[in-house]
Amino acid sequence: MAVADRRTTTPAPTPAVGPATTGGPAAPVALGIGLAVLATLVWSGSFVTSRALGDSVPPVQHAFWRWVVALAVVAPFGARRAWRQRALIRRHLGFVLLASLLGVTVYNTLVNQAGVTTPAANMGMIMAASPVLMAVFERAGGVRLGARRVAGLLVACAGVLLLIGGGASFAAGDLWMVAAACCFGSYSALLRRRPAGLDGAGFLFTTFLFGTVLLLPAQGVSLAVQGGFSPDPGNVLPLLYVGVASSAVAFFAWNKAISLIGPSRAGVVYYLQPVCVALLSWALLSEPTGWAQAGCMALILGGVVLGAASGAGPRR
Repeated sequence: MAVADRRTTTPAPTPAVGPATTGGPAAPVALGIGLAVLATLVWSGSFVTSRALGDSVPPVQHAFWRWVVALAVVAPFGARRAWRQRALIRRHLGFVLLASLLGVTVYNTLVNQAGVTTPAANMGMIMAASPVLMAVFERAGGVRLGARRVAGLLVACAGVLLLIGGGASFAAGDLWMVAAACCFGSYSALLRRRPAGLDGAGFLFTTFLFGTVLLLPAQGVSLAVQGGFSPDPGNVLPLLYVGVASSAVAFFAWNKAISLIGPSRAGVVYYLQPVCVALLSWALLSEPTGWAQAGCMALILGGVVLGAASGAGPRR
């Protein structure tokens, strides 16, 4: 009887609360989409900055000082972590160097070069082609994209094509943007293969450091051929923006988003960029935006909502 009493008074164990009882992967997916949106919004401003500085700061010097500022911002958070993981970085040096070359050295230099002759709205529209490459790379890696995500990708892509075909002039710098879009798509797909255990802040600091070092020869040539630029608030403040916000903040957010939701879904969110760039270029640079562009932007936004909300496809 005493044993029975003890059994009846023993409290039942409290069930553990974990992902299975709190909505599963919904929270990480929402965070990943939010981070991808943040990075896209911040990067939209950098296209306007590249256009605004196109006549006053040489493209290579623009890129070089951007990454010097970014290094100074990220160093307090990432330098020590990178040093602790130096053995892991050495083991995967080829991956880190390729990510640095694509995402830091080449991509932003191409964008700055395009900004010399190409309107900011065009730059944003052409960059919207990069999610297609992200999806192709992810599908080649064995990920099933899902019907809704493919549909969202196609709808958003149709909006971009209509936006380009609706009277946008094709400038010589657009070719630089095509190369930049391919470069960024490749970088984003490469992030999916980031070695396990490589810390996000340490990886960011390492790629910024390697990418800046790889830019040094081009920086020397630019100084010798084009000369330097005179610092003033009109160019220093935009450089601080791209160094702090577009580099340190946006790259950290984008890299984290890729780790949470993958490049194809983040790529669908990236279609917001031409909309944001067009609005910013209209507000800050007085570049024209008409009703036809607004309709295409609505189509792009619809594709983003459709594709970003779809579930992740299983691997084969």
